[in-house]
This record gives sequence, structure tokens and C-alpha cells, in this order.
Amino acid sequence: MIDFENLAAAMGELEEDTVKEILESVDSLEAANQAMEACQKGMDTVGKLFEEGEYFVGDLIYAGELMTDAVEVLKPWLAGTESTGTKTRMILCTVKDDLHDIGKNIVRSMLEAGGFDVLDLGIDCPASKIVETARAEGIKIVALSGVLTLALDSMKATVEAIRAADLDCKVIIGGAPVSAEACKNIGADEWAHSPQKTVATCKKWAE
Repeated sequence: MIDFENLAAAMGELEEDTVKEILESVDSLEAANQAMEACQKGMDTVGKLFEEGEYFVGDLIYAGELMTDAVEVLKPWLAGTESTGTKTRMILCTVKDDLHDIGKNIVRSMLEAGGFDVLDLGIDCPASKIVETARAEGIKIVALSGVLTLALDSMKATVEAIRAADLDCKVIIGGAPVSAEACKNIGADEWAHSPQKTVATCKKWAE
């Protein structure tokens, strides 16, 4: 029996050996999904401790690497849910004026495990680059990531540029500052705080 509470605690306390030991005992898709939720819960703890001054930037980076490693361990199980046939191509990036990529990289790993062909445009990505790539590649799904509050302005500018270019794209936004209210203001189609919701939403759109 896998102790998911212990996994969440170990992730929050950055106990790499415990996290890896528990993840290695995952033996089903259901357990893999529960493990992902536990790891996400642990990452929420890391974020809270950072805000309270208990953790520092180095701890955040380490936590991001630990989460990325966790996704890699769980990928074989999560990949079992991908649909057969042609993979859906989509764009993922951190928006202009934001240089954070930990969350974006975790989401990319999850999307790839879910069967998507992800065009990762990196960090500090201007709206023009997203529009150009979406048009050239025939992209139907765009995922925008941001950690800073000012990222919301960049997300709004990006969505406006996509709409102005008359591109038939669904847009999902994710990251610390996003909310239902922000999503409405920005004009995005959906928002997410967790990689799981991002993947589930994109899969629904890809069908």
C-alpha cells in the first residue's frame, strides 16, 4: 500500500531518497495519478514555505528538479493513457517578461507523457513569436505559463494578439497568479493551477 500522504510530506520537505523510494513502488495508472497529486501537494508546501521565508530560491530550483524527476519515473504509467495515432501538436511557453521555467518544464513532461507533441518556445516569449509559430504549424492549442503577477498583462496581450490574427486556437493559462477572474479578464479559454488539469483540458480539446 503506497503512503501518498508520506509522499506529499517528503516532497514538501525535499527528501529526495524518500520520494524516489515511494515512486518506485507505483504499479498502476491509478497509483501514478495519485502519486502525481501527492507530489503536486508537496510542491504547494514548497511554495508556501518559500513565501514564508523558510525556503530560498535554491530550494525552489531543487524542488522543481525533484518534481521533474518524479514525472520521469511516472511517465511510463501516464503515457499508457495517450491516444494512438497522430499526436496533437501544441505550443507551451512562459510569457514575455517572466523568466520562470520550473512549472513550465513539469507541465511539458506531463503533456508529453499524455501523448502531445509539445513545441516549447521557452521563457520570456513575445506574443508575436507565439502567433507566428501557431500560424506556421497549424497549432490549435496554446498553453501560457507565468509566475509573476505582471505575467497576467503579457498573457492578456498574447491572447489579444492570437484573436487579432484570427487564429483558431484554444488558450489555457497556468501559474501562481492565475484565477477564474484573471482567466475571464485575459480572455483565455481555461486556466489551471495543476499540471493534471492542464493535461486533462488539452486532451479534451484535442479530441
